Formats: sequence, structure tokens, C-alpha cells
Amino acid sequence: MNSTSMPVLAAAPADPLRILVAEDEFLTRMLVSDHLREDGFVVLEAASGDEAIDILKSGALIDLVFTDVQMPGSHDGMALLDFVKGAWPELPVVMTSGHLESALAYAGGAADFLTKPCDLDIVANAIRTALQVSA
Repeated sequence: MNSTSMPVLAAAPADPLRILVAEDEFLTRMLVSDHLREDGFVVLEAASGDEAIDILKSGALIDLVFTDVQMPGSHDGMALLDFVKGAWPELPVVMTSGHLESALAYAGGAADFLTKPCDLDIVANAIRTALQVSA
């Protein structure tokens, strides 16, 4: 799969910024998504890496992916990162994990890596930094 066969995923500058939150833990996904919506972002939610990839393949406008590392299904957060960087190298990905081994295994490619539990304001700030926008 190459980038010429995939839709462009960047929103127009005047559009609200769109964040895809991929997190299998419902409560965490809900809290992060609600906080980002309160900060003015449009949020799409995925309960797995597989679901996130389906959303990306659908052509939905996405400005950043926020993903947990360990998720069920055939694509965890690292596979999601690899998919995004293969199809849209310019699309920033912010990753999070509550497992130390995930943090130690993190080799790069993501715009940022946050350890869980993370403060919701820290998540929003990491996203703004990755998107290079101010609050």
C-alpha cells in the first residue's frame, strides 16, 4: 500500500483539529476523548488498533492519532504506528502505555510517549505540541 492510493487525511486549516483516540479501556478512552472535546478538538474513537485502522482507511479526516500501546486484536498500538507511518509519514502519533516494558521498547516514530496514568492536561498539551498549536 502506498500513499498515492490512500486519501489525504489532513483537515483544512480552518477546520477543527481531529484526533483519533485508540484505547481499549472504555473509561480511559471516554475520559481522554471528553477532555479533548472540551479543549475544542473533534474526536473519533476506536476500541482497538484494528478499529483505528478501519477508520483511517475510510478516509476520515485525522490530524493526529493518540493510541495505547497494548490493545487486543491483530494490530496493537505499535502496529498502528507502523501502519500510520507507512501510509502517512507526516501524520503525528502520540502513544501511551501503563506498562514499563512498552516504554522501554519504544524506539521512536511517535511524536511523543506518555506513561499511564497520565494527567488529561498533559495529554492535551502533548497533542498540541505534536500539532504545533497553542491552547
